[in-house]
Amino acid sequence: MNNEDEFYDAVTGLDSDESCEGTSEASFKDAIVFDCHQKNNGTPPQENGIKKHRTTLPAPMFSRNDFSIWGILKKCIGLELSKITMPIVFNEPLSFLQRITEYMEHTYLIHKACSLSDSIDRMQAVAAFTVSAVASQWDRTGKPFNPLLGETFELIRDDQGFRLISEQVSHHPPISAFYAECLTGDFVFHGSIYPKLKFWGKSVEAEPRGTITLELLKHKEAYTWTNPFCCVHNVILGKLWIEQYGTVEIVNHSTGDKCVLNFKPCGMFGKELHKVEGYIQDKSKKKRCVIYGKWTECMWSVDPQVYEVNRKTEKKGAADTKKQKQVGEIFFFFFFLYPPPPFFPKILYMLWVTISDDSVR
Repeated sequence: MNNEDEFYDAVTGLDSDESCEGTSEASFKDAIVFDCHQKNNGTPPQENGIKKHRTTLPAPMFSRNDFSIWGILKKCIGLELSKITMPIVFNEPLSFLQRITEYMEHTYLIHKACSLSDSIDRMQAVAAFTVSAVASQWDRTGKPFNPLLGETFELIRDDQGFRLISEQVSHHPPISAFYAECLTGDFVFHGSIYPKLKFWGKSVEAEPRGTITLELLKHKEAYTWTNPFCCVHNVILGKLWIEQYGTVEIVNHSTGDKCVLNFKPCGMFGKELHKVEGYIQDKSKKKRCVIYGKWTECMWSVDPQVYEVNRKTEKKGAADTKKQKQVGEIFFFFFFLYPPPPFFPKILYMLWVTISDDSVR
């Protein structure tokens, strides 16, 4: 396309009868009314969305029950899904570049890491941030739109103290790059993502490719890791559900500290569903703490000896839990799940709390 006239905005595109097929006219009216309300509510306009951000999408999501995914995917078993044309109904109304910005949902964990003096404590905060970055995928069964080559997305959050830009740097294969920095110069967060999607009959698997880097400039530290595998089950029949599995290694290239997180697969009876288990070791390969929990709920970081006590007392009930909390210091990383806004994916919040012996006695 050599002419800018060939591009159309979202509202103009709604005039097409074909694009309206399978959706209700009310949805489009709601979207237009919402947009007009934003412009004429008497409040001064916001520049670049810095001061005020939307909390819901302008139109509700319509049902996918009338569409058969099997008729499309039955000939695609074992193929790479980026080369297959899918109906738009299976997409969520976001681009992949926008999905990348969800990594920064819990930016305060990075700020927490910057404020800590001990490298192991900083690694714990970075590990919590790593898990929180993939937690937003829970119950997200829709596929984001593929960005155009050269497309960019910018986000500035004064309230969270960062700004981010993402760009589609390759079309075949599809590669997205992002760069975020702290507004006060405390950290830099950047990386590239090259997801490989494959269909295996009853599930769709996303293989993560690309390295993610977090630099804590104050401490002159650089952390790198890759994301776990993501799999959507029951794409043909049954309720869709997501699991993440695989090993994630977070390496501090300045101190030699390493965190190894094992995102466990569901298993035959579902006992390991959403569970994460790992440890942090120093440069001498001595285990300094153990991290465990669920990436959809909460994560704990404890002393290795305390963890062994946890494993023995976990099956005995909550009565023995107080005993294990009195051994050493325990760091808690909590994920709190709140009901999502209508027709919008679930929102996860995280809270960092430190509990010592004195506070639990």
